[in-house]
Amino acid sequence: MDPAVQALIDAINSGDRAAFFAALAPDATMTDDGTRRNLEEWVDREIFTVNGHLEVESATDDGHSLVARYRNDTWGEMRTTWQFTVRNGKVARFDTGQA
Repeated sequence: MDPAVQALIDAINSGDRAAFFAALAPDATMTDDGTRRNLEEWVDREIFTVNGHLEVESATDDGHSLVARYRNDTWGEMRTTWQFTVRNGKVARFDTGQA
């Protein structure tokens, strides 16, 4: 697993918002089901205010492409895909959606 991606997953699973943003590049972007979202608003709504948790089922592309079970208090559990672009040891972009 790419260390930057692992740091992001660890931050999600521990509910550590500061560590999550520390794992991101300053200009990081993201999409959800193909739609670009405001990253800060999205992570607060989908992860940190609703106890988000990500359990990796499989990883390919040196840990940059994941299939995972993701759950939170709003949506319950769903199978998701995650694609990460890492630049200079930080996550510069991630794309997630239902698998």
